[in-house]
Amino acid sequence: MSMRFLSMRLGAGWFRGGWFRAILRPRTAILLTVLGLCRPGMAQGSFALLPPRAVDTAPISAPAAPIAAPIVAPIAAPIIRIEPVKTGNPREASERHRFWDRQNSLLFATSAAFSAGDFVVTRDNLRSGGQEYNPMVGVFGHSSAGLAMNFAGETAGVVALSYFFHKTGHHKLERTVSMLNIGASAAAVTFGMANR
Repeated sequence: MSMRFLSMRLGAGWFRGGWFRAILRPRTAILLTVLGLCRPGMAQGSFALLPPRAVDTAPISAPAAPIAAPIVAPIAAPIIRIEPVKTGNPREASERHRFWDRQNSLLFATSAAFSAGDFVVTRDNLRSGGQEYNPMVGVFGHSSAGLAMNFAGETAGVVALSYFFHKTGHHKLERTVSMLNIGASAAAVTFGMANR
């Protein structure tokens, strides 16, 4: 195809590198990353890792016949046994655990404690005339009940997202959600205490 045809057919900016710039836009890059990391995107495996099919080539035995009679031997057809391929990741079996195990319980308790600390510091700062910089908390920050609902919802959301990752087999992400929330709440408490 000629360059003139491509520029007429696809637009002049596409062939000159506009498509590459479009890929580097933040929304497109995030979408491509999410689609690339999801389970269906990783579902294609290598055929070299599949076990070979078990083939039993034992001939079918002919019925006993008198020696004087002519023996017509049947054609030995191979018997093919098809065994299902195990699709589980071998590492996945060792990483399975109960959702409310010791490590998750400690992470959720720590997350709830830091959220409670963030609630107390935020409420005290707002009562003394401070300003809330988090726009999501600012919506609920007009009353103590609203703040309590916000931080309780945050903790419940962390547990729910961790449970989702647990059920989908993403055990590292399951624990990472709690750790990120602990870090964010600790930073908010530290910032709130420093700027009283």
